[in-house]
Amino acid sequence: MKNKITLPLFLLWAISAVFGQGFTSPQIDSLVNRSMEMMSQVGLAVAVIENGKVIHSKGYGKLSVDSKEKVDEHSLFQIASNTKAFTAAALAILVDQGKLKWDDRVVQHIPEFTMYNAYVRENFTIVDLLTHRSGLGLGAGDLMFFPPGADYKIQDVLNSFQYFKPTSDFRTKYDYDNLLYIVAGEVIARVSGQSYDEFIEGNILGPLGMDRTAVRYKRLKSTQNVASAHSTENGNVRKVERYVKGEGPLVASGGIYSSVHDMSKWIMAQLQQGKYGEALDKQIFSPERQAEMWRPYTFISFQPRPEPDNRYHFGAYGLGWRISNRYDHTIISHTGGLPGMLSSVVMVPELNSAVVVLTNGAPGGNSYHTISSAIRDEWIRKDRWDYLASAKQQLESGQAEADATLDTVWESATVSDVKKLGASSFLGTYEDKWFGKVSIENHGGKLWFRSLHSPQLNGEMFHYEDNTFAVKMAYTDMQCDAFAIFEMDASGTPIGIQMKGISPNMDFSFDYQDLDLVRIKE
Repeated sequence: MKNKITLPLFLLWAISAVFGQGFTSPQIDSLVNRSMEMMSQVGLAVAVIENGKVIHSKGYGKLSVDSKEKVDEHSLFQIASNTKAFTAAALAILVDQGKLKWDDRVVQHIPEFTMYNAYVRENFTIVDLLTHRSGLGLGAGDLMFFPPGADYKIQDVLNSFQYFKPTSDFRTKYDYDNLLYIVAGEVIARVSGQSYDEFIEGNILGPLGMDRTAVRYKRLKSTQNVASAHSTENGNVRKVERYVKGEGPLVASGGIYSSVHDMSKWIMAQLQQGKYGEALDKQIFSPERQAEMWRPYTFISFQPRPEPDNRYHFGAYGLGWRISNRYDHTIISHTGGLPGMLSSVVMVPELNSAVVVLTNGAPGGNSYHTISSAIRDEWIRKDRWDYLASAKQQLESGQAEADATLDTVWESATVSDVKKLGASSFLGTYEDKWFGKVSIENHGGKLWFRSLHSPQLNGEMFHYEDNTFAVKMAYTDMQCDAFAIFEMDASGTPIGIQMKGISPNMDFSFDYQDLDLVRIKE
């Protein structure tokens, strides 16, 4: 895939000119419009809170690349992993109600919960569900929900953890995990006696007046003014499948739809320690619970970086939030990403200020990050950094590396003629204990990969080298082509398959490396 962006110098100068002043609404407009132009962004919305007041709430661009409908402050976007803070807050509410304790063991509420060994299973707490310190690798098990359309249920998730191999000791290392937030959603349902959707709606969305926000697409009050998802391919922006089919139990990890107007209400409650209402006389969760959610539990290691990231003193994960210290200010933040949707929330509690950016596309440059970072730094630092130029450089270098890798692979790969290769021995069914069965089939004389649970993980297999094949998956909204490496016994018969992604830019949620596909004797 080729995706090149050329950035005129006058745009860089124009962006730099915005810096050095307190951002007014016209200046935010200028920043956003230039970012959208540089990053080929279809549409986005921005809300800015300063000193406890919403000073800017506005939409930009279009809901869809093939529509004239404009984004406004009420337009709905998928906020993806920014849902995690809602899940943590729901658990905090249950703690306030005396129905739950943070140090409750998960098996007290979900007896069938599994883990990779008995000690971890018996000692895994509610806090452990939220803090990415389980010992499991990055994105373990996400392949059950990426790409969308698979048929896995909550019981499949609960049963899966026993089959993953840990990559670190329990509670020693940060590795981001989506599946454990699904378990957290199940805890909420079992402890409250309501569905996750009902509890979030009744205890957070309703009280805060987040009237257009919904836990999942099917619960939207109206499908009007909802942004479509987009991606960039060969420099062209195109609409992609909205992540709906795969919602299922994943909603507690990343299902919420919201607008910047509604998100401002959520963030104001965060900045006010759970208080809301005109007189701030109502409480979503107690100040004690908020302090617990903003406490560092799992420290995130990072290497020294060039500007602008070298001013971070530490990074950590709390309960649904990332915590860092930058230029002597505490930063509470999170990002979210699903196919064709990206979001960012950044709070500076000492300044009672925050910014929310919701976008309907994942074209290069990540406007959601450049805009929120520029606005945040206007509050906390004296010198300025051109995030747009930095994003452009990172995009081009990263894309060049990915292009080179993909070109090398697909130039070397050849059509797998089953007869000529003598590849009939590869045909058959292979099974992984958590992912289920895949079938290697003969489609018109060509070798074909097909997942029985995830219908979009299927595609033609091209011979790469020895017993390694490159699989061109049917799903193209995100890069997920993969190598399938057959394991052979002493007689040269295939007995298993190991897999890994091809592109260095592939999202971590395609965790092919966690698969151990073993051939089933037929």
